[in-house]
Amino acid sequence: MVTVVENKDSKIKSVPAVIRELGHNYAGKFVVQQTVDDIPTVWVARADLLDILLFLRKLPKPYVMLFDLSAIDERLRQHRAGLPDSDFTVFYHLMSLERNSDIRIKVALSEEDLSLPSATNIWPNANWYEREVWDMFGIVFSGHPHLTRILLPKYWEGHPLRKEYHARTTEFTPYFLNTAKQQYEQENLRFVPEEWGMKRSGRDEDFMFLNIGPNHPSAHGAFRLVLQLDGEEVVDCIPDIGYHHRGAEKMAERQTWHSFIPYTDRIDYLGGVMNELPYIMSVEKLAGITVPDRAQTIRVMMSEFFRITNNLLFVGTFI
Repeated sequence: MVTVVENKDSKIKSVPAVIRELGHNYAGKFVVQQTVDDIPTVWVARADLLDILLFLRKLPKPYVMLFDLSAIDERLRQHRAGLPDSDFTVFYHLMSLERNSDIRIKVALSEEDLSLPSATNIWPNANWYEREVWDMFGIVFSGHPHLTRILLPKYWEGHPLRKEYHARTTEFTPYFLNTAKQQYEQENLRFVPEEWGMKRSGRDEDFMFLNIGPNHPSAHGAFRLVLQLDGEEVVDCIPDIGYHHRGAEKMAERQTWHSFIPYTDRIDYLGGVMNELPYIMSVEKLAGITVPDRAQTIRVMMSEFFRITNNLLFVGTFI
């Protein structure tokens, strides 16, 4: 039997095939949530999480791509509409290319026990997602090969996307940088191979490490690579990101929905309205707003203009 929690503003639609498949193997072990975006969404217990994720990954038409993995601080949520009581919710957004369909898996966590098993053995790209969730929310993923901060410096205190974390600069003490603090921050920038699972030497060789960056490789934000070399042979490569994190999510918490629109442009300055559009469409869908045909036509035209200018810049710089 499949338990369904219906949103009062939505209508129950036909049960997607993947929900039926889950029901055959995990009857009574998940709750279906009706969502505005119509993506099949199920809540599962932590104990069943990896089994269900692996089941979806191995279906005849599998969910081969972990498209997103993040968390939500829901401690201030007032209207749960029959959903599981959750202080923090971790969600997994999966995609099946053969089915041309998505599914969202949610897990409810208590503030006193913020831990989940790592999904890195199922989808390797869960590595960075889980590091970001730990960095921003403090949720621990047991079995993760390298659970360290990814967007913030390793000496950072606190987890910025928790609700109790300050959202305004005026709520922080003034920034200062004396000699001792500068030396401390410089020391924390030192690359220690062992912290990244790399060895300084092997049985018959001594490795050399080559730092490339941080630089700005015609991309939005700085990026660093650390190469492990055995002579002239590259034996390992560590990508390091997070040098240019704006904290846009935290900014969004203190903005009205319309005053946050300009922040979306910063994803890609030449993308302009193409980056505003997904955000605006999400707000409209959540609010039940129908946009006139004329406005939709203008949106498409403007997006095409921005796409063309974006491509022209790429071609120009590439040449």
